[in-house]
Order: sequence, then structure tokens, then C-alpha cells
Amino acid sequence: MTGRFAAIAAGWVMAVASVCQAQETARAASLNVELNALAPSQKGCMMTFVALNQLPAAINKVSFELAFFNDKNAVDRITVLDFRDLPQGKKRVRQFDMPNVKCESVTRILINDTPVCDGPAAGECMKGLVARSQISVPFEG
Repeated sequence: MTGRFAAIAAGWVMAVASVCQAQETARAASLNVELNALAPSQKGCMMTFVALNQLPAAINKVSFELAFFNDKNAVDRITVLDFRDLPQGKKRVRQFDMPNVKCESVTRILINDTPVCDGPAAGECMKGLVARSQISVPFEG
């Protein structure tokens, strides 16, 4: 009886361990993009993002279609930003100077799509996307 109990307990431990590992792998397979700062510039608004590719493959080139909302919760503009390459497991800072945009008028930013995602399997960039904001302006994916 003790041997049978030990075998069942060992089976449960292995099952729980593999479920935990699968959850950890699923959590790790992500493309994290953080809105880090908005700062007024001579052209308009300098936007700083921090990206971390935790997908199973390096990204040779990725771009994001962003929608900028104003204080009336209306879309003010839609633009595509080229984040270039994002090596696997490495953080990269990307800055974009948005002409004719007043930082204080941006109330929310939405990642609408990833029109270019070269490297991972089709659809993985958008599927694994995790957007967050370090500032008071919400950033959604």
C-alpha cells in the first residue's frame, strides 16, 4: 500500500510540475511593450517605449499601428511606428518624435495591429502582445 501511495504521489507531483512549467512557458512567450515616457519636443511629442521580446524567436522587424486618443476619447490619429529588430530576451528602447502632437492632449494609446512581424510564426506578435504604461497615459494592446 505504501509503494502504491508513493507512486500515486509521485505521479501527482510530476503532473503538477508539468502544468506549472507549461504555464511558465506560456507566460514567458510574450512581446512586452511599455509606454515609458511622453516629453514635449520641438517637433511635437517625443514618445519613449521599452520593448522586450520573450517570444520563441527573434524578431527581425516589427511595426505597430497605434491609435492616439484625445481628451474627447476620440481617435486623433493613427500611425505606424517601426520598432525595427527586437532580439529574443533583450530589452530595447525606441523613441519616436511625433510631429504636431501635443503630449498633454494624448489621453490613451492603443496598439491596433502589428502590420509587420518578421521572425516569429504568423500572428505571434499580436497574440503575445502585452502592453503597459509607466506613466498616467493608458497604453493598451
